[in-house]
Amino acid sequence: MEEKIGSLEEEALKRKERLQALKRKNEEGKENSSNMIENLPKPKFRSYKPQDESLKNNMVEDAKPGDVESVVQEQLDAAKSKVVIEELDISNLAPRKPDWDLKRDIAKKLEILERRTQKAIAEEVRARLKQGQQNLAAYVNNSDKG
Repeated sequence: MEEKIGSLEEEALKRKERLQALKRKNEEGKENSSNMIENLPKPKFRSYKPQDESLKNNMVEDAKPGDVESVVQEQLDAAKSKVVIEELDISNLAPRKPDWDLKRDIAKKLEILERRTQKAIAEEVRARLKQGQQNLAAYVNNSDKG
């Protein structure tokens, strides 16, 4: 029976320590929450008129309407003046072909290949001239047939 009493006392002490720890934690939480309340953003009342005097400082002034008449008058004046289009690019008006984007993307690669092709043709012509075929026109005619 004494063992049960000893263990009950130990459990009571553990409970007491846990309760004290919870109280300390709760007190720290209250201090932190009071600091957090001070750091909260103040409300801004745009269309609501608060009754409390302390909240009236947070009211936002009503927006003033702009001068619409002058803006409309400027637009009407601009519409009256005739704008003459000197150049009209017809390519912008014509519908594009379905593969226009593919051609645009490949254009750079084709430029590189075209340069390489021209370079290869020039090297081939030089090589033939060195071999002794002086008649370049005959060479070009032979290569077109074959």
